[in-house]
Amino acid sequence: MKKYLLLFIIAVFVMSCSKKVEVKGKITGGSPLERIEFVEASGVGTLPLINIGVDKDGNFSGSFDAPKDGMYVINYANKQNLIYLEKGQKINISGNGATFPNEYLITGDAKNNNDFLTASQKFLGDYGNKINLGQLMAGDEAAFVKGMRKVEADINKSVEDLAKKHNPSKSLLEWKKNDTKVTILNLLANYEMSHGPMAGNPAYKASKALTDYQAQLDSDKESMVKTIPLYRQYLLVKMTPDFQKYAEANSKGKTDITTSEMFAKYLGTKKDLSQTAKDYLLAFVMAQADIHPKTSAQNIDKIKKLIDTDIKDATIKSDLLKMQVAITGLKIGEAAPEASLVKQDGKAYKLSENKGKPYMLFFYASWNPYIGEATVPVLKEVVNFYKSKMNFVFVNVDDTKDQFTKTSNSLLKGIQGVNVYGEGGMESDIAKKYGVYGFKLPCFVIIDKDGKIASRSFVNLGEQELVTILDKLTGLSAPKVDPAMQPQLQIDPTAPQPAGPQPAQAK
Repeated sequence: MKKYLLLFIIAVFVMSCSKKVEVKGKITGGSPLERIEFVEASGVGTLPLINIGVDKDGNFSGSFDAPKDGMYVINYANKQNLIYLEKGQKINISGNGATFPNEYLITGDAKNNNDFLTASQKFLGDYGNKINLGQLMAGDEAAFVKGMRKVEADINKSVEDLAKKHNPSKSLLEWKKNDTKVTILNLLANYEMSHGPMAGNPAYKASKALTDYQAQLDSDKESMVKTIPLYRQYLLVKMTPDFQKYAEANSKGKTDITTSEMFAKYLGTKKDLSQTAKDYLLAFVMAQADIHPKTSAQNIDKIKKLIDTDIKDATIKSDLLKMQVAITGLKIGEAAPEASLVKQDGKAYKLSENKGKPYMLFFYASWNPYIGEATVPVLKEVVNFYKSKMNFVFVNVDDTKDQFTKTSNSLLKGIQGVNVYGEGGMESDIAKKYGVYGFKLPCFVIIDKDGKIASRSFVNLGEQELVTILDKLTGLSAPKVDPAMQPQLQIDPTAPQPAGPQPAQAK
């Protein structure tokens, strides 16, 4: 029997149409091979909002639409941290290449909010080291509830004191208070699930004192489910046993139903949940369980239909669809989108020029760590083997056309194909239409002779599925390769990520 499980991550937080945030700064000792990304921390799709280059002196600048006022993640050099941003802000961030973004200096519109955030997170770190949470969790229920009430009171007092000192925005202060409630709620849920086994009392059930305390904390459901992913985790943890029973009772004879479909049916029975909560929870389960590179074409269609019928929030709907394209690629059989492209000589180039012959789109950038020695030799072998039967279009998404010219002339020298540039790089028309992000580079898409999408997005030229598609479209038969010897160009972009960045050490 298929086992249905809800997978959980502790995500990071946020709050609430869209205005551009302008950001600039300098990373002393920063490398042009590294990129800065901003991600909305409470979004359901978690795709980067912008990918910014760093010049040889460490300077950077860019702007992006901020979906909400709230918490964002800064990614740089395999490190990440939090920053609180509001729509329309102009901010300046600086730091050292060795420690950024774990530590950074911020000036401009966001200073007060992030000074408050850093101070409150520092208090929590120091406070957590002083209390014996393990002892509280192992104790009797009355002592535990009393202890949790004291923890809540201590944190709230610190928040109020720090708010007087740093004068944060009203929305950040509200978020911080709700964040405290959610932290306590998760501890209460943990105690409720683990106390019986730990105490050797399998018949243990939470008393009215504990459930009343939960209800008291759980008073701002709508705001918390929108702004704090940890609250969504709390709700999912609470409903997991009930969902498991529902799935077992309703999956008999249904071997092809996805976890998302089953969970959507289950949510339909929960009259006490708001539509907003249902949208966020279903989106989370979809992203974790059923949107990944190996999703079958049939299940991709199922998930798209479910997004259309069961998700009511337009922003969540849009984010999920963008995520699905980024992870699984465009729908096989659909016409390959045209996009604005130019060749080195400045002449426009159309993908439709390849009609009548299958072709491969190869997206790359000079700053991507998997290009060069890892990719180019394999690419050259693939091109040499199939070039008599298909075309190759190498799409560069560097920041400037000059960089495209330098990169294509050096990196792809001697490899047969058309070299083109997407104006705007990672913000280009073609990158958006084909769901190309920094974590996906380099990537490959196959188009058939009729100009229709013939494959999902691949990040590894050695995948047997890709070779099978190329053989089918060309009538050739590539030599078999031992799977253990296949080159691994990139980690799976949908692999589980760390639980969440540590709080920003703003100064």
